Amino acid sequence: MSSPLDLAGARPGPAFTVTFDARDIEALPGQTVAAALWAAGITSWRTTRGEGRPRGVFCGIGVCFDCLVTVNDRPGQRACLLPLQPGDAIRTQEGTGHDD
Repeated sequence: MSSPLDLAGARPGPAFTVTFDARDIEALPGQTVAAALWAAGITSWRTTRGEGRPRGVFCGIGVCFDCLVTVNDRPGQRACLLPLQPGDAIRTQEGTGHDD
């Protein structure tokens, strides 16, 4: 079976490492946080306020805010829109991401 990169004829630059909750994951140049997390098999990276329910990508276009993560100590980042940079540190966002 072909990979999506093969099917699209994509030739991205070399992969680099980022961390998610202190776990190394691989990312490709131009990948968003959400795309890299999905590729690593991670589908939930935020919990809701109050009930703590898991969330990940819902709309995928930056409208719904379900995919919020903390990146490099900045909470409230939309994973579906934010391209990764080598060495980025992504953390699961609990509620608002601020100490409540």
